Amino acid sequence: MNLMNAAIKYLIQLTMMVLFLPSFAQTSIPSVVEGNIERLSHFQSKYVTPRHVDIWLPPDYSDSSRYAVLYMHDGQMLYDPEKGWNKQSWNVDDAATDLLKSNTIQPFIVVGIWNGDTTRHSDYFPQKAFESMDQVAKDTANAQFNRSHVHMRKGFKPQSDNYLKFIVEELKPYIDENYAVHTDRANTYVAGSSMGGLISMYALCEYPDVFGGAICMSTHWIGTFTDQNNPIPDAFLTYLDTNLPEPGNHLFYFDCGDATLDQFYPPIQRSVDEIMKNKGYDQEIWKTQYFPGENHTEDSWSKRLHIPLTFMFGK
Repeated sequence: MNLMNAAIKYLIQLTMMVLFLPSFAQTSIPSVVEGNIERLSHFQSKYVTPRHVDIWLPPDYSDSSRYAVLYMHDGQMLYDPEKGWNKQSWNVDDAATDLLKSNTIQPFIVVGIWNGDTTRHSDYFPQKAFESMDQVAKDTANAQFNRSHVHMRKGFKPQSDNYLKFIVEELKPYIDENYAVHTDRANTYVAGSSMGGLISMYALCEYPDVFGGAICMSTHWIGTFTDQNNPIPDAFLTYLDTNLPEPGNHLFYFDCGDATLDQFYPPIQRSVDEIMKNKGYDQEIWKTQYFPGENHTEDSWSKRLHIPLTFMFGK
C-alpha cells in the first residue's frame, strides 16, 4: 500500500471511529445564537428507544403565526458545537436565522431528533432495501458490518420502518398539537447527513403524503464502510428507482464531498442523478451538488447548509 492509500485508509478509519461513537452525553440544553431550544426529554415511543428531541424555535416565534417544520436526525449535533463530542455542529440555528433575517426563506422550526446510540445504524438504514437483497448479499453485508463499529448480535436487522412510524405516528402528532405549525405535506420536511441522508430519502419515499421535501447531505450510499464487493448500493438504487414519488409535489436535495468517507459517494450519487432525471425530476424540484475537497464532518455540512435550506424554504 502506498503512502497516499495508507493516508486515505487512516482518514476513513478515523472518521468511522469518531462519527459513529455513542452519543455525547448532553445534560444541558444546547446554546443557540438566536431563537430558543425546547427539549422533549426522553420522548417515549412504542416503536423505538426513548430519546431527547431538541426543538429550535426562531427568534420571532409566535403562537399567532404558523411555521413549516424541518425534522432533522442526529439531534445531538445540530445546534451547539460545545455540546458535541467533536466540538462541531451543523449550526442550523445560525444558518436559519441568517436566511430569515434576509427574508430569503419562509419561517420554520427545527425538530432535532437524537439518534439512539447503538441503534443508529439500524434506525436509519432503509429497511425495505435491505430486505430486498438475497441471502448471499445479506451475508456479504453482515460480514462487512462485523468488521466495523455497527452493533449487531445475530446479523444486521434494520428497524427504520419503526423509526419512521415513531416520527409519523407519534412525534409529528405531538408537534402538530403543541406548536404553531402547518401540518400539511407542503410544509413538512426531513433532513440528515450520512446515514441521516439515507433515512431522509427513505422517509420521503415511504411517506410521500407526509413529507414534502428531503435534504440528504453526504448520503451514505455504501451502507457499510467499503466499496469492495458491496451489494448495498445496488439495493439502494433499485429501491429508489422503484419507490421514488412521481415528480410534482416533492423536493429532493442531495450533495457530497470527495474526502474521507465522502470519497465513496460521487460515483453512486451520479447513478442516483440518472434515476432522478429518468423519473422526470428537473432542477426546479431536485438539486444535486458536489463539493470537491469537502469531507464527512459537521463543519463541512454547516458550511453549505444554507443551500438546501434555501432550496426547500425559499420564497
